[in-house]
Amino acid sequence: MSEGTLTRDGNETWYRVVGDLQAGPTPVVICHGGPGAAHDYTEPIANLSRFGRGCVLYDQLGCGKSTHLPDAPADFWTVQLFKDELVDLTRELGIAERYAVVGQSWGGMLAMEHALDHPDGLRAIVVADSPASIPLWVEEANRMRADLPQDVQDTLTRHEADGTTETKEYADAVRVYYDRHLCRVPWPDFVSRSFAQMDEDPTVYHTMNGPSEFHCIGSLKTWDITDRLPEISTPTLLVSGRYDEATPHIVEQIHQRIPGSQWQVFEESSHMPHVEEPDAFLETVEAFLKMVD
Repeated sequence: MSEGTLTRDGNETWYRVVGDLQAGPTPVVICHGGPGAAHDYTEPIANLSRFGRGCVLYDQLGCGKSTHLPDAPADFWTVQLFKDELVDLTRELGIAERYAVVGQSWGGMLAMEHALDHPDGLRAIVVADSPASIPLWVEEANRMRADLPQDVQDTLTRHEADGTTETKEYADAVRVYYDRHLCRVPWPDFVSRSFAQMDEDPTVYHTMNGPSEFHCIGSLKTWDITDRLPEISTPTLLVSGRYDEATPHIVEQIHQRIPGSQWQVFEESSHMPHVEEPDAFLETVEAFLKMVD
């Protein structure tokens, strides 16, 4: 295991390499979600190294151990920024000619965007718990919100109307939704760490998304690549949980459009099968990557 930083435009992107990237099967770059959630909660995905597969964890710019830019203008935080960062990271690590991307949530959105550029060295993508359309994501989130206890719904609505979404009461109400659709097991430390660091500096999440999963008012508000999905020629595995924020309806739209894509639903999971059913998740992903190898 080793750590380092990629320097781009005077800013640093922190990364950790687990295993050997040069020897053995196709190495994997793991893209975390949020945007802005940092790598911590994706650490179990790096256990793909148990199969001899080198793995890269990294904190995208603006979060975790990478450079924070709380004063950057809103238009600084773009999808293209993170696509460029991913490309430069593969070059920095010497794997640009052969690698796979495992992206979780926003990381899966990034993986699909990356695949649409048809990079020569990209061998496969794993899109875990991700949408191809933010408008559809918000629509499904609010459909599931309507199933929450009425007092929880009332709390959410009251704070949103009053502009007090920074309060603990609002966060506690959102947590009820999270415990159903984000992670259905007690949160391990690595999951809590990701949320704690995002609470300390929510710049990226608030700028690109907004105050919560229910209202995307940031730069991703109209993001939708549904019509472009048939252009993806990279072997693709879709992963989701039965109770996922990325609902079966959301993932079905992707599965229908990416030619030859595979899709695995984890019946006991919500938005984090890699945490909720870790062994089954790793075995499923490794079997797919081995086939691509």
